[in-house]
Amino acid sequence: MGGGTVSAPLDELTTWDADWAGLRVVVTGIGLSGFSAADTLVELGARVVVVDARDTEENRAKADTLRIVGAADILLGADAVAGLPQVDGAAPDLVVTSPGFRPTHPVLAAAAAADVPIWGDVELAWRVRIREGRKTAQWLAITGTNGKTTTVSMTESMLRAAGLRAIAAGNVGTPILDAIRDPEGYDAIAVELSSFQLHWTHSISPLASVCLNIAEDHVDWHGSYDAYLADKAKIYENTQVACIYNAEQYETEHMVEEADVVEGCRAVGFTTGVPAVSMVGVVEGLLVDRAFIEQRKDSAAELAAMSDLGEYAPRHMVANALAAAALVRALGVEPAAVRDGLRAYSPGDHRIQPVARLNDILWVNDSKATNPHAASASLAAFTSVVWIAGGLSKGVSYDNLVAEHRGRFKAVVLIGADSAELQAALAQHAPDVPVIHALGEQTGDQQPAASVTSAEEIMVRAVAAAAAVAEAGDTVLMAPAAASMDQFTSYAHRGEAFIEAVAGYVSEQQAPGQAQTPKEP
Repeated sequence: MGGGTVSAPLDELTTWDADWAGLRVVVTGIGLSGFSAADTLVELGARVVVVDARDTEENRAKADTLRIVGAADILLGADAVAGLPQVDGAAPDLVVTSPGFRPTHPVLAAAAAADVPIWGDVELAWRVRIREGRKTAQWLAITGTNGKTTTVSMTESMLRAAGLRAIAAGNVGTPILDAIRDPEGYDAIAVELSSFQLHWTHSISPLASVCLNIAEDHVDWHGSYDAYLADKAKIYENTQVACIYNAEQYETEHMVEEADVVEGCRAVGFTTGVPAVSMVGVVEGLLVDRAFIEQRKDSAAELAAMSDLGEYAPRHMVANALAAAALVRALGVEPAAVRDGLRAYSPGDHRIQPVARLNDILWVNDSKATNPHAASASLAAFTSVVWIAGGLSKGVSYDNLVAEHRGRFKAVVLIGADSAELQAALAQHAPDVPVIHALGEQTGDQQPAASVTSAEEIMVRAVAAAAAVAEAGDTVLMAPAAASMDQFTSYAHRGEAFIEAVAGYVSEQQAPGQAQTPKEP
């Protein structure tokens, strides 16, 4: 252990009631997870120094709070993250890092060079989850390139329908340590884990786990696609009851095959087709279980109907529902609670969100589709699409996306400050599809200047361009396949701009009683 002696070695710190007093810890980041980690460690009696590069008014207020509760120091600004700080004049025993810090960050690189262990907030949460006098929650762990938040929310809804005290936490919004420290405690936690968080986990042992899907993403953070895959695969390590995999994507099955799990743990597949034995899937419009029943060789248990997912259930939403169902079934939840949980579930905003229907043209907001894999899932749900796309590409390739879905495109409306990569893919793989630039045609090296108009006006122009080519039976789908920060503050801002622009268009066009707002999917 780097940096001196503490009351207990790190490998003995496996419960809340272990001897954490005097442990010298550096916490990187003072955002949601960093603040939660620092607050927890102070409560445990550790000596904590927090570092963050952003010296903002918000962070200074958080720093004041942490000092009041007993943090040793809070260091803000660029100099604070130039290297590994000391704690009480000595080297730290441990670094607890926020997910956004890359392994190559100077603080983490210095810690690794000094053999100082590095945990994430999820690792810390796992180690303090057991606390005398409080219930210990079972963990259902979820990762994947896309669909994580939908699946954890469905899982939470099913658990609550079963009468369990449950919460969705982790990457989904509620920091996992906040859930762990809840005074009443939970029966189960649906834990959303990003690849960043998984990178810094070492000992978690969920009751059940799933990798929903895998596609190229965050290569800049991990250094390579293989490293990204390896971190995603950590979701299955030490799983106790069921490793749940996507039977339609071999990579996730291979992760399970290679995982070192608890003896007796089962592999359970999910598929949007007819399930084989030890799988969950779909039969004649029903979600069914052939994994968690005794007579699975020749029968299946009905979990829910497709209609329980709402009026509109694209294939990837069905897949997410099946994954969530498998997770809760591993915990022993009855089929009726799966059905009731799905009926109670409400999709989040900006995730394949129908916003209007006019003249038999459906307008759909999927601003959450920030990469090609997510956009592909949206496009697959429709047959004739006017596609609004583009934005900050993060260096990904659009070739496979365009080649796979070119038969669906009625036209493409490009947004984004620089749509050159997407435009090149369209020119190569869908040369006959009309391409319209919301900000005007690009000529030569000249790009449309996003600065000449507001974000809202960009979307007004995109909606007008889409409306000019859409016909009855078409879907206008805003699924950008790119991040939003080149023109919008967030994917939510982009989605709200689309919703407002569509509402304005419909208001201008409709005769009284003509417009229809679709039901929530």
